[in-house]
Amino acid sequence: MTTTYTPAAASARSGFSLDTLRYYERIGLLFDIRRTTGGQRVFTEDDLDWLGVLRCLRDTGMPIADMRRYAALARDGEATYAERLRVLREHATQLDAHIAAMLDQQQHLHDKIRWYEAQESSLPDPHAVAAARPAAPSDTSQAGR
Repeated sequence: MTTTYTPAAASARSGFSLDTLRYYERIGLLFDIRRTTGGQRVFTEDDLDWLGVLRCLRDTGMPIADMRRYAALARDGEATYAERLRVLREHATQLDAHIAAMLDQQQHLHDKIRWYEAQESSLPDPHAVAAARPAAPSDTSQAGR
């Protein structure tokens, strides 16, 4: 017997909201989702595996249009392996470039943090400065009133 999952369980396991699952089905990213006699979606392990692929593609920044293209190719079966490989390689190349840019920006951020830390360590201690100030003279002209 095949294990099935309610939409709520599929949402929890995949990390996609129920709205996203419905949207993905509507635009063709999810396909052949079974339904109960009452019309409720029923997800299988294969569906959850596919959601894992979609999660990876989305989390790595693949545009929805490219995800739809990949899903359409997957629906067409083994004859599309070469094209799917091309889509994934292209996405991996774009992801590599994005990661390299993010690493450069991370280095810039760390350099800026070190610069501010160096500035902060060269400033006088504000508590020591306040303690070193002479006390304000008391106003004795109003003392007898």
